[in-house]
Amino acid sequence: MGEAIGAVLPLAVGVSLSPIPIVAVVLMLATPRGRANGIAFVLGWVVGLAAAGTVVLLVSGGAGASEGQGPATWVDVVKLVLGVALVVLALIQWRRRPRDAADAALPAWMATIDRFTPLKSAGFGVALSAVNPKNLLITVGAAAAVAQTGTSAGGQAVALAVFVVLATVGPAVPLAIDVGLGARSAHVLTSLRTWMATHNTAIMCVLLLVIGLKLLGDGISSLSGAA
Repeated sequence: MGEAIGAVLPLAVGVSLSPIPIVAVVLMLATPRGRANGIAFVLGWVVGLAAAGTVVLLVSGGAGASEGQGPATWVDVVKLVLGVALVVLALIQWRRRPRDAADAALPAWMATIDRFTPLKSAGFGVALSAVNPKNLLITVGAAAAVAQTGTSAGGQAVALAVFVVLATVGPAVPLAIDVGLGARSAHVLTSLRTWMATHNTAIMCVLLLVIGLKLLGDGISSLSGAA
């Protein structure tokens, strides 16, 4: 189980530091139903990550992610593919980055956050965690890495739970600040939102590149050892 948990730690951090979900929660907290919407978003985020990870674990288990005492070769191939996809995504985002930080744009749906209900906030939490291509690729990579270790079903569940908890820290931080500081949190949250929005592209490019290279390295190392 320790090996499975160790495999997901860097990937969970990558998901946790995604700027857009953090900014979304900050914006929600500034609305009349802010705290309810923020909590709903984070719960939706947890459900999305858990659902995506569980599906991959079930599929990987059924397909034999571990063969005898060792990992299945196809999982290493999946890691290579995911690694290449993440590196390509990082390069594409970097090429499309705004040349001026002042031109950094957030998704259009964020302009409608003040009209969100808790149900809609939860739906967006699920979408950003389980449907967003960047996070989905990382989650698939994490679940595949867990399945490949050959640990027991209980151990895999614990490792996935650790991944989900750590991957939720980022979006949950604004909520913790809001609860802990109350009215004094406005300035802190505004500064956080501005910084994350301004550096969104750079942060995501670094995260995607580092995680992509990690998956590539893991896949190449395992395949080379099996050759």
